[in-house]
Amino acid sequence: MRSALLGLFSLMILAGCASGPPDQVHDACLILQDNRSWWRDLQRSERRWGLSPGAQLAFLKKESSFNRHARPARRRLLGFIPGARPSSAYGYAQALNSTWDWYREDTGRRGADRDDFGDAVDFIGWYANKSQQLSGISLDDPYSLYLAYHEGHGGYNRRTYRNKDWLLRAARTVQADAQRYDNQISRCERRLGRGLIPFF
Repeated sequence: MRSALLGLFSLMILAGCASGPPDQVHDACLILQDNRSWWRDLQRSERRWGLSPGAQLAFLKKESSFNRHARPARRRLLGFIPGARPSSAYGYAQALNSTWDWYREDTGRRGADRDDFGDAVDFIGWYANKSQQLSGISLDDPYSLYLAYHEGHGGYNRRTYRNKDWLLRAARTVQADAQRYDNQISRCERRLGRGLIPFF
């Protein structure tokens, strides 16, 4: 009986620690009120890299809908047999293995994980900073930043996105989401900071 109770208690603790995607993804204030540690992670990334919290959230919404374990769907053989995935993208930011390795090497954050929210938004900020350096994109331009995020800096510089209408639509969505999120955060920022221990 005692072992059964201990097992049940352990399952309850694990369930409490597991955090799924937000119930809704259109209101930044509601997202962050339900995930208070995310607000600190977004602020830390903004201080380090200069990308606004709204833009960071917009990238994650587009890439994974805030699903920490997101992966591209498998290809289907003969229409029903699960095949290989089209890429190694994984986690909140859908970062590829090679790009994540570059991030960890460049920042010295060897233990960073793609399914950790704080690491994912730091990655988003870092990549935007690289886009500013390598492609001359303003950190206030989420539309172009997303195109570079998807195409890579070489592809962006060659304008490989020009004839990809679906990608241009996606970038416009990211831009609109970033503006909306930042406007929403400006109205609830003080409330989000209550009760959080200051960080430096």
